[in-house]
Amino acid sequence: MVRIRVLVVDDHRIFAESLAAALAAEPDVDVFAAGSGPAALRSLDRAAAEGRRYDVLLVDADLGGRLPGVRPAVPVREVREVGEDGLVDGLSLVAGVRAAQPHVRIVVLAEKDDPRRAALALQAGASGWVAKDCSLSRLLTVVRGVLREETHLPPALLTGVLKELTAARRHRTESERLVESLTPREREVLRCMVAGLGRKAVAERLFLSPHTVRTHMQNVLGKLGVHSTLAAVALARRAGVGPVQLGQALTGDVVERGGQLA
Repeated sequence: MVRIRVLVVDDHRIFAESLAAALAAEPDVDVFAAGSGPAALRSLDRAAAEGRRYDVLLVDADLGGRLPGVRPAVPVREVREVGEDGLVDGLSLVAGVRAAQPHVRIVVLAEKDDPRRAALALQAGASGWVAKDCSLSRLLTVVRGVLREETHLPPALLTGVLKELTAARRHRTESERLVESLTPREREVLRCMVAGLGRKAVAERLFLSPHTVRTHMQNVLGKLGVHSTLAAVALARRAGVGPVQLGQALTGDVVERGGQLA
């Protein structure tokens, strides 16, 4: 018998342990529980190191208590830096796990049906969205289905999710067009902004003067049609622009000499 290894991730311990106990009664399911995002990542790493990888994660959509609508695009590097007491919301955990262990199938467990959040979950890499009050047989159907590369959504959510995904694709296309209007140097500055670097830190990283960085930042905001760094970062995320890797040197850096870009 092929056994399915499941990890339940929910910060409500009674719910997590009850669900784990119910799933463990199935003859082909091995199930474990984690009460936070960091704990789930440690469990995933430990299982992988021991050659006992998990097949399916069941993740609470409200893990960590973040507000609805927060964009789930936290790179796994950033997720892993969150301490035991830090918050890692469910949808960001989905994105981090999919980046680190793409073989793992993820089903999001939600208190209520929400087309926008369900669409965000799918964009983050989830394969299913299930209400917490669904039957155990329904949940098992979804778990086994996602292992067959199926995507599972409640029928009542399908129309709303399709509308959300269509709108997101349209916004992404427009965001990509705007980002493509930037020069290579302006794109590097934008990536630094996405990483949360201030003007002085960007100047040190790119070997530019603070004045030059300020000019580049103003140009980035102007070309993207936004009025704040926060809005620029949000647009960059929609376009798929990730943060510059802080521990690595940039390739092909342009160095400023005598006020001119060499």
